[in-house]
Formats: sequence, C-alpha cells, structure tokens
Amino acid sequence: MELSSSGYFILASLQGGPLHGYGIIKRAETLSDGRMRLAVGTLYGLIDRLASNDLIALASVEIVDGRVRRSYSLTPTGTRTLHEEAARLAQAASIVRPAACAALQMRPA
Repeated sequence: MELSSSGYFILASLQGGPLHGYGIIKRAETLSDGRMRLAVGTLYGLIDRLASNDLIALASVEIVDGRVRRSYSLTPTGTRTLHEEAARLAQAASIVRPAACAALQMRPA
C-alpha cells in the first residue's frame, strides 16, 4: 500500500510508541523538519482511514482536564507498511540522486 506523505509521517510518528493527536502533529512536524504541518481536522480524517486499513489502532483513552484524549499505536500491518514505504522511497531517491549529483558537479562556479 502506497502512503500519502501525511500518512507516512503519521505512521513514522508512532514508531516510538503510542501518541495522542497533538503528539502526532508535533512529532510529524519534527520528523519532517517542519515540512509536515497537519491540521487537526486533517489528522483525524487520516487517523480514521489508517485505522480502517489496520495500520494504526486505538491504544488508550483517558480524560485530561475534562476532555477525552485518545492515543494511537502502530499495528504490525502498520509497521510493515511503513517499512515497505520507506524502502520504496529510498529506491525512488536512489534513481534521482546520481543524476542530481552529476548535475551539481557540472554547474559552472
């Protein structure tokens, strides 16, 4: 299964263990060097889709300051899918890197 960039970073965010929504948003932003900024509405739509595909699962529910906080974790299928996507992206990058390096070396100073 090919993941969107946001799906990829959500799964990558959960590698270290369960996180609640805000934790996923912050971890995805950190992992992407600030390029992935998930809006709350977008996040929960993606969480629903990832959960329906058995890539993540609800890990816990707690009440914090009167509000429900749900934490999510990777499933074994999610872990496998994340690793497959990382390998696919690495292979795709390997096609471009040599050409990009050669082009940079050929530029006049």
